[in-house]
Amino acid sequence: MKNYKFNILILLLLLTTGSCSYLDVVPDNVATIDDAFVDEASAERFLATCYSYLPNYGDPWVNPGIGSGDEVWFNEEIVGSSFNSALIARGLQNSTDPQLNFWGGRQRGKNLYVGIRDCNIFLENIDQASDLTDFKKKRWVAEVKFLKAYYHFWLFKSYGPIPIIRENLPIYTETKDVKVYRDPVDDVVDYIVELIDEAVVDLPLIVDSEILELGRITKPIALAIKARVLSTAASPLFNGNPDFASVVDNRGTALFSTTYDAAKWQKAADAAKEAIEVCQEANYSLLTDYETRTDISDTLKREAIIRSIVTDRGTPEVIWGATHFTFAQNYQRMMVPLLIQVTSSNPVSQFYASTLRMAELFYSRNGVPIDEDLEYDYENRYELRTAKTEESDFVRSGEQTAVLHFDREARFYASIAFDRGTYFLDPTYYYVQTRAGELATKRNQGEFSATGYFVKKLINPNNALNTNTMLAYYEFPFPIIRLGDLYLLYAEALNEVKSAPDQEVYEYVDLIRERAGLEGVVESWNQYSSEPQKPTKQEGMREIIQHERLIELAFEGQRFWDLRRWKKAEEMMNKPIQGWNIGGKGLEFYNVTTVFTPSFSFKDYLWPIREYERIQNPNLVQNPGW
Repeated sequence: MKNYKFNILILLLLLTTGSCSYLDVVPDNVATIDDAFVDEASAERFLATCYSYLPNYGDPWVNPGIGSGDEVWFNEEIVGSSFNSALIARGLQNSTDPQLNFWGGRQRGKNLYVGIRDCNIFLENIDQASDLTDFKKKRWVAEVKFLKAYYHFWLFKSYGPIPIIRENLPIYTETKDVKVYRDPVDDVVDYIVELIDEAVVDLPLIVDSEILELGRITKPIALAIKARVLSTAASPLFNGNPDFASVVDNRGTALFSTTYDAAKWQKAADAAKEAIEVCQEANYSLLTDYETRTDISDTLKREAIIRSIVTDRGTPEVIWGATHFTFAQNYQRMMVPLLIQVTSSNPVSQFYASTLRMAELFYSRNGVPIDEDLEYDYENRYELRTAKTEESDFVRSGEQTAVLHFDREARFYASIAFDRGTYFLDPTYYYVQTRAGELATKRNQGEFSATGYFVKKLINPNNALNTNTMLAYYEFPFPIIRLGDLYLLYAEALNEVKSAPDQEVYEYVDLIRERAGLEGVVESWNQYSSEPQKPTKQEGMREIIQHERLIELAFEGQRFWDLRRWKKAEEMMNKPIQGWNIGGKGLEFYNVTTVFTPSFSFKDYLWPIREYERIQNPNLVQNPGW
């Protein structure tokens, strides 16, 4: 049973949101609150309000995981001044009026402290609903405790130490008591985990009704997110990071521990293992099949499987999908290149572009990085090569494209569309033509790929085309967390706990690789890599697991957060954003071009608190560099 859609979200109860943005005092509308809990129906509407603060994961404008990193790039004509996530990617985050301000609810960020306030209101008043059964009350309370924990977590991973809001303050609270402090990171993490642990006890394993309750929080969701929380806390950004030693508030309280604690990885491993076991009990599994409408090759079927992992509404792998904001037709239109002659003036906008570094990220067909593969022509990867007939599943036979596009693993072909590459929309093959003057080049203002690449992974193979427009009818919940993510979190934590990787570490990575048609880690590195001993050492296996996560979860909004928690963002996100020469005709297209040179500095690991908030409350020490 999958957890996607919470139908009562359309019945949101609108409440006053005029309290302090960082600390939510109970609003002076007690009569309204009393009415909100007069009976079960009213309480359920308030429950929906608590859900309504979940970030809009599938919206590239507001999900920093999609637009604020380096895996996709949007052309300058489409970014303008209101594409908030893309503005962050361009180094335009600021402390005067921060982009995607989830602390105060500005610049398209939802005010998560108001969300926490409403969760507290629910928890403090739910007993007033006299006709609510104890069983249902316990479940609803558990859901809201989880949501409260999740909103704290979103703030924590964005800002680091944050004020913990255990309960709302009464309306007569003195001003001095409203001026809260940020709590130390370890305290924040402990509180988030405590709330989740309390919630898990009364959450169902699966929802009772897929029609009425899909999207409601379940035990697998809560435990999966707990594993993510603890993995984040155990990672280098927050676990013994000396760079934050100077972050001390005006009481002299250090907000970061600068001492590395290996036990945090053990907690993360235990949490991931428990989540995996509960997910298996609830019948979650890796997606390994695809029902085609016609006979296709095994290689193309594997591509279709990979594209269906997150885009199939019935996928057994997505533990939590964002049904309140599906990845809908409008967003799919951003990704699909124009593949056929059409009569419509605006069938697709095709500006959702993969960067060249993502095209280079995926493994060779031998399952190792292309710059390590002894058989891969890495030095000549930008040169041209003509596709043979037997390569027509990936590149149009007889056409020329970059060496980079040949002899790659299945996830590359399932994730990225490139010039002269195939594009399978069941049951039809299409071919991408991106050179200047061809179908997939610029049509109207802003409607073009900045790099010459397109994201294919989030387009379900069951979408269809006609001569008027693309029929992107297959909408799906954008993935928040899925089983493959959990497997890799578990392998990552286990590798950190052990002095050297063992069979269990390999097992959970190899389960992911097997679906991609690759041999196991040890076998692949031993046969094909210039560093055959890499998987046998903790440091080498750490690098492999991180690389595997970046590939497996590409374009799902995780890379942005992973690079931060690993403290690798400065290394990776200062490199030029590159693509092909999109203005080049014919083979002039294949000149590597720098699209933008970003700047990610130490301060960008944590977002700034808006200066207005700090003026109102001087107890809020600012994050370093802002």
